[in-house]
Amino acid sequence: MAEQTSTVLLICFVLLLADLYLIGGLRAGLKKWKFSKKRAFAVIYWMISFMLIGGVVLSIFLRTGLGVRSVFLLVFFLSLFIKALFLPFVIADDIRRLIIWFRQRSKKQLRQPTDTAPVANAIPRSEFLMKAGLLAGSIPLAGLTYGTISGVYDYRVKHRKLYLPNLPKAFDGIKLGQISDIHSGSFYNKKAVLGGVEMLLKEKPDFIFFTGDLVNKQSKEMYGYQDIFSKVKAPLGVYSSLGNHDYGDYYDWPSWDAQRQDFADLIATHKNMGWDLLMNTNRRLKVDGEEIGILGVENWGSITRFPRRGRLDLATQNTDDLPVKLLLSHDPSHWRAQVLDYPQIDVMFAGHTHGMQCGVRLEHFQWSPIQYIYKEWAGLYREGAQQLYVNVGYGFLGYPGRLGILPEITIFELKASADPSLQNRA
Repeated sequence: MAEQTSTVLLICFVLLLADLYLIGGLRAGLKKWKFSKKRAFAVIYWMISFMLIGGVVLSIFLRTGLGVRSVFLLVFFLSLFIKALFLPFVIADDIRRLIIWFRQRSKKQLRQPTDTAPVANAIPRSEFLMKAGLLAGSIPLAGLTYGTISGVYDYRVKHRKLYLPNLPKAFDGIKLGQISDIHSGSFYNKKAVLGGVEMLLKEKPDFIFFTGDLVNKQSKEMYGYQDIFSKVKAPLGVYSSLGNHDYGDYYDWPSWDAQRQDFADLIATHKNMGWDLLMNTNRRLKVDGEEIGILGVENWGSITRFPRRGRLDLATQNTDDLPVKLLLSHDPSHWRAQVLDYPQIDVMFAGHTHGMQCGVRLEHFQWSPIQYIYKEWAGLYREGAQQLYVNVGYGFLGYPGRLGILPEITIFELKASADPSLQNRA
């Protein structure tokens, strides 16, 4: 713990030194803005810097909720990115100023002692370079604006093959769809939401998983969207689980009875939509006389602030004879904390992270600030014979947009064989 604290303090010190270096260039770039020369400008600059650095440090050490940490990390990394784009221009300008200084010094040494020509004053920063740096730094802000306008409903279908050596032949080639984190209380465009549902149905999955967080705070958030998501149907059924937002813990209820009634209403919503809500239980999925297990648990997360109601011991009861078991569990941290201790579970399907709705996700590379909170945060992971897939979500929470991490609809093709990429590495 002491070593971690020392590392964090060192990083904070380096960041503050960088701010001290950059503020001069910032003032030069805003030279025509009179306020930039005033003391209040520097005070506001340093207040923001200390608040962001301190907020990130405190939210990590105090283990605040994911929402708070996500906001601080998103703003912190955005500001860091802006400064990183601005920094090369400040360095280039300092190199320019240093060259001019050496030239002036050389000329002074060549002058005769009787030469009384005045020495040049301090070399000012290049206003052009500083403005160019500010323009480069403004690109992330433009990206966030674009993400708010277009990214939030820009649904993307991701196709994955899921290799399961023990999969019964009757299930070979079957299609499984997954959506997660609807967060209906955040939506403001029903037509766009319906468009995403139609994209899912167009893939014609044989069965579908929904891995939690139907609402933000209250079940009534689904009133305007229940008809839309009732269209989510599949021949072999739609199976759902609960997320941390589904318990009503983020709303100030007048009484415990009111919260309990709202939770009952949310459970009824799943039923009304025709979804089979799995709360620490399992189902047997049968095709041509062969079976696999579908297990579902309530929310369980390693961050203690989130509900820990998942019971794997109950969900796995009477499933020993099933050759393949697929688990719905909202929070991916559950996988490493408990699921890996249940080797009979072949694949866990999760959501929760949203990929922080900001980052980079390419075919062979992905990055998001959320990875500093969750080791497994997007895509497919393996540990021995077990697998985890983290869907980055259908909806959004907090920041009303997505930048780089777009809303996801996942379509899996189950394959009754070992993963050929693993065989090639053997």
